[in-house]
Amino acid sequence: MSVLPEPTTNRSRTIHFQSPESDKAKVFERSGIEQLRAMASGLVAAPPISSHIGLGFVSVGDGDVVMTAEPDESHYNPIGSVHGGFFATVLDSVCGCAVHSTLPVGVGYTSLEIKVSFLHPITAETGTVTAHGWVTRRAKNVAFAEAEIRDAEDRVLATASSTCLIIYPKSAATGAPSNMVRE
Repeated sequence: MSVLPEPTTNRSRTIHFQSPESDKAKVFERSGIEQLRAMASGLVAAPPISSHIGLGFVSVGDGDVVMTAEPDESHYNPIGSVHGGFFATVLDSVCGCAVHSTLPVGVGYTSLEIKVSFLHPITAETGTVTAHGWVTRRAKNVAFAEAEIRDAEDRVLATASSTCLIIYPKSAATGAPSNMVRE
């Protein structure tokens, strides 16, 4: 049985975040774009996942969101590059937020699927990456978005396409989201 050598250095990372709002009615008092702009300005706490990957807003427009993320060694996979889950999380975030920015008061969404294409590796040396997500089509019950991650040299590192379900407030009669109620 071989014994692995002790690592030459030990590293740690402490993540600080605020608990998400527990009163969901309060969360949905604003339109999607108002919610995102409140997060971008610091008026409302960012979701806890943002702390894990150093995710922050650059801009929020109608159907268009730009964010940055900070890859580091704590995101590495066994082969010494940033794990694909980092790419997928960043891309899912900008696609979802682009859709979120189009929603009226009281309406939510959830990701139904995301397809990610990895074009170049990310390492800690890559530095800050920028992700851009935009809505390509929005219908009543579904929205489609695309996104890409670029490095400081403007090289595309990964792309994604996503489908999101639009979720309307619950029906008073059934308690189910109104777009899920059959009349």
